[in-house]
Amino acid sequence: MRHVCRLAGMAEDDPHSINDILDRLHETAEDEKKVSIGQMMDAFGHRSYGPFLIVPPLIEFSPLGAIPGVPTFLAFIVFMFAVQILIGKKHFWLPDFVLKREISADKLDKGTRKARSTANFLDRHFHGRMRWLTTKPFIRVAAAITMLLTLAVPPLELLPFASTGPMLAIATLGLALLVRDGMLMILASLIAIAAVGAGLWFFVGG
Repeated sequence: MRHVCRLAGMAEDDPHSINDILDRLHETAEDEKKVSIGQMMDAFGHRSYGPFLIVPPLIEFSPLGAIPGVPTFLAFIVFMFAVQILIGKKHFWLPDFVLKREISADKLDKGTRKARSTANFLDRHFHGRMRWLTTKPFIRVAAAITMLLTLAVPPLELLPFASTGPMLAIATLGLALLVRDGMLMILASLIAIAAVGAGLWFFVGG
């Protein structure tokens, strides 16, 4: 069975900034011991692509990302979202076995607090330049790049912190789509090239 992410609960409006996303994660984790992937999906509605490319990398950047297998699992989730963005689906879905996976609400909340200063910087400096680079044709290009980046995560997980490179590129692409900033889309593409290049160097020339 598959779950369709629909506008629900706190997601009366789609998030428009990183702080909006962190607020949703905080509210979802509040007074809970564990938070499921499905709960997090429901917190973001379904009209904005950005959060679904930003949240898994945020989790990977947190202490949870140090658990073996977690980066690969998060990359799998991002890959499924990216496929749906590429084909133009308006309602995201994930298999039930993914939606039921839970993470520590305490660790999630600690991660959101640590990300606040970075979120404030990003929200202040990135918004609305060269919007034409965030229209449908380029959104599909971003989805294709994201899919390629997720494929780099499993082998890079064998090296300490190496999977952070492609996940950073994915998060930057998600932010570019969230705030409709074409300059940020270009920056994300450069980070993607650097991440893939670094991965190849580690495995081929390192």
